[in-house]
Amino acid sequence: MKIATYNVNGVNGRLPVLLRWLTETQPDVVCLQELKAPQEKFPEQAIIDAGYNAIWHGQKSWNGVAILAKSEIQELKRGLPGAPEDLHSRYIEALVNGIVIGCLYLPNGNPAPGPKFDYKLQWFERFITHAEGLLARGIPVVLTGDYNVMPTEQDVYKPERWLDDALFRPETREAFHRLVAHGWTDALRKLYPTETIYTFWDYFRNAYGRNAGLRIDHFLLSPEVEQRLLAGGVDKNVRGWEKSSDHAPVWIELADV
Repeated sequence: MKIATYNVNGVNGRLPVLLRWLTETQPDVVCLQELKAPQEKFPEQAIIDAGYNAIWHGQKSWNGVAILAKSEIQELKRGLPGAPEDLHSRYIEALVNGIVIGCLYLPNGNPAPGPKFDYKLQWFERFITHAEGLLARGIPVVLTGDYNVMPTEQDVYKPERWLDDALFRPETREAFHRLVAHGWTDALRKLYPTETIYTFWDYFRNAYGRNAGLRIDHFLLSPEVEQRLLAGGVDKNVRGWEKSSDHAPVWIELADV
């Protein structure tokens, strides 16, 4: 079973890139972030024609998350619990092939400090609480998406330049490490503990050409899934396609049960 995550940075504007990637790589499940489309503007028919079912949580101009799957999708949750007044479309959860899939787009948080950074940390705390509840159920869970966190200096090109950025501030990294410490496995780091891995390259200053990237798209696996992990990687070449997102798709492969 191949599961992928991809921050598309506008699902309609990047639709040709998304469809090409789906055709070439054929993942079984895909989590998308930054749809930047209201609910009624999601390109459902194009996704169906590509061979996928879909559920999505859209929002005009900003945010938006979706789960695509070749098999049946049972939606479990839309929106992150803990703050009914938070209307941002940043989390969607479903049961696919016996695995709970949580697709998230964690807030960027810049400029920091400030209200946006406060919101990022508050959202993170709600996410940690929800993730703890999922772990306690002892079921297979994959939490994947754009976490907007570089967990360590290994995950960022020239870390000294990012010390005051919301994605790399100590409070952000501490929250991520606290989340993982409850029992989650960072899939790519388990597979490649010492390698340089990036999932995002800015559009500016030839970042992709220089490989001046960040690793901010992550897979966290519950123990029930971690033992099934076979492979994983980043489809870095997709970032070089014309009119591509500034993120590349990230994927893992799990053994069948």
